[in-house]
Amino acid sequence: MSEQHEKKLLTLSEAHQILEKIDVEKADQIQKRTLDYSGKFAKISAESAKKLRKQLETDCNLSTEEAVEVINIMPKSIEELRTFTAGWRKLLPTETLEKMLRILKSAKES
Repeated sequence: MSEQHEKKLLTLSEAHQILEKIDVEKADQIQKRTLDYSGKFAKISAESAKKLRKQLETDCNLSTEEAVEVINIMPKSIEELRTFTAGWRKLLPTETLEKMLRILKSAKES
């Protein structure tokens, strides 16, 4: 009988929150490294990340994958946003990028 695992896109903050619940003594090397990495690089709380992802998906018409990428990076300028959104298969208008930055900034301030 094979186990079925649900795949779900998570921000670093959400992954860190999940990994914090495991017993570090029983964790494997990958889990320990991921816990360490996510703790160092998560920019906001897991709760804020969940709200932010929904807001970016709804208000800016981003896919879950795109929203997760933006939240993990938390860019501070249009130039930073353009750098990695250039790889997406859609061109985002400047006003959408500006809206994304406003949403990100408000999440950092709360």
